[in-house]
Amino acid sequence: MVSSWIIGIIVVVVLLIIYIYNSLIKLRMRVNNAWSQIDVQLKRRFDLIPNLISTVKGYMKHEKGVLEEVTKARASLVTGSMQQKAKASNQITDALKSIFAVAESYPQLKANENFKMLQEELSGTESKIAYARQFYNDSVMLFNEALQVFPKNIFAKLFGFKEREFFSTKGKERENVKVEF
Repeated sequence: MVSSWIIGIIVVVVLLIIYIYNSLIKLRMRVNNAWSQIDVQLKRRFDLIPNLISTVKGYMKHEKGVLEEVTKARASLVTGSMQQKAKASNQITDALKSIFAVAESYPQLKANENFKMLQEELSGTESKIAYARQFYNDSVMLFNEALQVFPKNIFAKLFGFKEREFFSTKGKERENVKVEF
């Protein structure tokens, strides 16, 4: 009789461990998927930027610095860690805002169909990136929370799960973009 109780307790403990481990795996996969969604949108923006620059170049000869800033940030977006990509992404967002603000001074550019189309595409992509960042951070919050609550924290340490970083901005990246003519 006692041995059936012991077997029952062991079965419950094993099932609990399996449940906890699987839930941690699911949360980790959700975080990985969320990061992949950010990466997809960053790649989309990466592909659109050369078209925007070539469309804008002819009109904005005096604003070479803005175009160079976009090109430089775009180049740094393809390599590096999540934090480096986040920083490059924020720099591109700021530079694109500058391009669109500077474009206000060029009526012919604003009327250009390619520019309008690219501006809409990039604006849509920026919205998707913002949503993907939010989804990623929500996923990271759930994952990190699971790693800290009892009894999952015990098994998370046992199985080597590590907390993930949030996608965030720091310092200068939080300031408004200043456009000077």
